[in-house]
Amino acid sequence: MEHPENDPQYKGLTVNQGVDSMPAVNPYLSFRRRKQTLTADEYVAGILRGDMTILSQAVTLVESHLMSDQRIAQEVLAKCLPHAGRSIRLGITGVPGAGKSTFIEALGTELCKQGKRLAVLAIDPSSERSKGSILGDKTRMNELSAEHNAFIRPSPSAGSLGGVARKTRETIVLCEAAGFDTIMVETVGVGQSETAAQSMVDYFLLLQVTGTGDELQGIKRGIMEMADGIAINKADGNNIERARAARVSFKNALALFPPPASGWTPQALCCSSIDHSGVLEVWQNVVEYIEFTQRNGYFDYKRTEQAKYWMYETINQALLDGFYKNEQMESLIEQAERDVLDNKISSFIAAHNLLTEYGRIKKQ
Repeated sequence: MEHPENDPQYKGLTVNQGVDSMPAVNPYLSFRRRKQTLTADEYVAGILRGDMTILSQAVTLVESHLMSDQRIAQEVLAKCLPHAGRSIRLGITGVPGAGKSTFIEALGTELCKQGKRLAVLAIDPSSERSKGSILGDKTRMNELSAEHNAFIRPSPSAGSLGGVARKTRETIVLCEAAGFDTIMVETVGVGQSETAAQSMVDYFLLLQVTGTGDELQGIKRGIMEMADGIAINKADGNNIERARAARVSFKNALALFPPPASGWTPQALCCSSIDHSGVLEVWQNVVEYIEFTQRNGYFDYKRTEQAKYWMYETINQALLDGFYKNEQMESLIEQAERDVLDNKISSFIAAHNLLTEYGRIKKQ
């Protein structure tokens, strides 16, 4: 638009033309294309050829709570199952501060040097308030993270039993199909989770340290009975003699327990994750256990029992989800809760009435 002020009669006055308005969006900004959703067959093909990106995406799919994701995840798992089952599964637990992550990194780097392919499934505790997790195991295992043959996947416990994520077993199947011959499952710490952890691994290792008072006092008898071996970690520096004394104590305690169903005699060993001393001796004990149980048939028996256990666990979880997520039951549960709090009805009768009503709703 021409300004009248630019007319020659207005000497000494000039108005510039100006510039066009700038676009609202930066024209130099490049937009990322939306991530393309893969089909189940594409996931499986990527996993079988060892594509770590697709494996990570498949694990995320398995952990998802969306029904659309779960449908694809179950199809992927079904197609990966024939390619799974050919790894050594090692579960590692221990009191907080026992050095589980450091031990896994020390052992993992040694195994990678031997040419083994290692998958570490580290379970991080979720906050009861925010439901979030730090997922810091991958940052703590700096050396192992740099190994080409290592795959580290931290997962939130998400309120599942004692810190073992419900989807960890499915993740094991995906990792085995991707060609990993050694799987390590790290639990949050000593607690009720060990039952769930033991139900998905071949060898269950209890990691202990000295200098925390009575070494046997803080460990539940049930956990020691489940352990296929005990490793006293941090046996270095001025702590070597105490670690050896603790080893004798644990060895004597293990001798008092009834013999396990596997027929194996659990051993107590010393190791140091800092200087890697004794770490390969612990692994050798794992290998000897696997060979021993494969010879007497317990290895295959245990895996079939684990498969059966997780079938029933899946049924139980599906029943719980069906009960609590039923729209008709939500209001009934809230009313029953108020009646219990007002002492109008007992907790047991309220539960019985709710279950009866749920059965009636399902029949409709």
